[in-house]
Amino acid sequence: MAKKGNRVQVIMECTEHKTSGMPGTSRYITTKNKKNTTDRLELKKFNPVLRRVTVHKEIK
Repeated sequence: MAKKGNRVQVIMECTEHKTSGMPGTSRYITTKNKKNTTDRLELKKFNPVLRRVTVHKEIK
């Protein structure tokens, strides 16, 4: 049976990595409450390729 509620899984992708032109991607999966956070999520996460903390934005 499916879970009931407003929590949905979202994929976070690094914004700086896309513009740098380096191969690979830095992505994280997290959940958010769709009712409370209607706009796209933006968090600071560690990027292992660039080896620093960067801004990750929600895709999809």
